[in-house]
Amino acid sequence: MSTAGSSAEAGRLRWRCRRGMRELDQLLGGYLAQSYPHADAPTQAAFASLLEQQDPEIWSWLTGGARASKPEWQRIVDAIRARDHV
Repeated sequence: MSTAGSSAEAGRLRWRCRRGMRELDQLLGGYLAQSYPHADAPTQAAFASLLEQQDPEIWSWLTGGARASKPEWQRIVDAIRARDHV
């Protein structure tokens, strides 16, 4: 992917990480900044699709109230929880 394409995609994902709940914004944005650039393509795609889910559902996953419905999402949730000690 070109640098311009990568930059545009990163901008879109950054915007999608803004959820309106500061804690959720920080957790998702932190993953995007720290882990996403080093992730493989399937994990990056899984993160993008995770961002399409509803805030209460994502928040429940991140706080341990429920498990993500897809294993690839749960791996990301586990990584966020481990990194941020949620």
